[in-house]
Amino acid sequence: MAQTRSTLPRVGYMAFPFRMTRKGAATAARFDHIRQQVEQVLFTSPGERVFRPEWGFGARQHVFEMNAQPLWDYARNRLYGALAEALAGEVDPKTIQVEIGAPEGQPNVLMVRIGYTIAALQSQEVHEFEVSHG
Repeated sequence: MAQTRSTLPRVGYMAFPFRMTRKGAATAARFDHIRQQVEQVLFTSPGERVFRPEWGFGARQHVFEMNAQPLWDYARNRLYGALAEALAGEVDPKTIQVEIGAPEGQPNVLMVRIGYTIAALQSQEVHEFEVSHG
C-alpha cells in the first residue's frame, strides 16, 4: 500500500483539528485529510455549523439511543448520505460502506465502521470508531 500512496501529488491539506505550528497552519497528507473529513462528519452534530445546519452526523447523540435495528438502519443511511456529500470528488460514493450499532451488553457504546475507495487510486480504506459516554 505504501507504493500506492506515494503516487499521489505531495500537496498539504489543512489538518483537522485546526492548529498552528511555527510554519503556519498544520497540514496533513491526502489520505490523512480524507480520514479527518470522515471524523468531522461523524462527530459534528447537525446544527453545529452556522451556515450548514444540516451538515454532520452527531455520533455522540446516538450513544444514548436504543439498541434497535430500525434505528441503526436509519442512522446508517444518514451517515452514508453525509459521507457521500463530504467526500465527493475524493471517494467513489458507490464504494462507501457503513456499519453502525451498539454491541450487545455494552450500554453507552456506539461502534462505527466506515469503508471506502479513494477514487483516484482505487485504494480501499477502512476506519473503525468507538464512541462512548463518559
